[in-house]
Amino acid sequence: MAEAAQKLMTIEEFFAWEETQEERHELVDGVPVLRGEWIRYGDQWTMMSGASQRHDQIVVNLITALRTKLRGRTCRAFSPDMSVRTSSRRVRRPDSGVDCGPRRDRSTEASEPKVVIEVLSPSTRDFDMFAKLDEYRSVDAIDHVLLIDPNDPEAQLWSRGPDGWSEMTMRGLDATAELSAVGLSLPLAEVYEDVAFPARPEDAPAVSG
Repeated sequence: MAEAAQKLMTIEEFFAWEETQEERHELVDGVPVLRGEWIRYGDQWTMMSGASQRHDQIVVNLITALRTKLRGRTCRAFSPDMSVRTSSRRVRRPDSGVDCGPRRDRSTEASEPKVVIEVLSPSTRDFDMFAKLDEYRSVDAIDHVLLIDPNDPEAQLWSRGPDGWSEMTMRGLDATAELSAVGLSLPLAEVYEDVAFPARPEDAPAVSG
């Protein structure tokens, strides 16, 4: 990993290199980054965090719900093993999403990602909500970016429309994310099925007194 990081990679070099790796990486400005490592993004350092059990349960729920709703259609759900190219030097691995492009069985890249979904974590929340969000919105194929809060039943949905991007926040298990570009509704009750919420959000400051 250290040797690979010394040389800036092209997208093609990155995918060829990753075929020899046991774990999945993202490509950040030509540098392959493994989850759990610190990376520099402009003037900011952030950690590519691993998944907690709660995070993992939400991802499983997302993939299951999307797969069920898309059964029999051209579009299909994808997992974190699939990647999304956000620029000529960056490859991201969202937690889930919907790919509507042609199938390429040997490829690990979504050919036409219409929806990308990230489950936020305390260590990368600000990064995902701002820097990575901007990357996703710059991709022509992407029409929806859904950010899921793992600590409370709350989600932020960004959707592309004729006048640009709009944002909607959904709160509560009775709320639904409308992914109109792929013609489906995603109830938060399905996203958070079997998820036990913490008594206090893990990234919230402790109350003194």
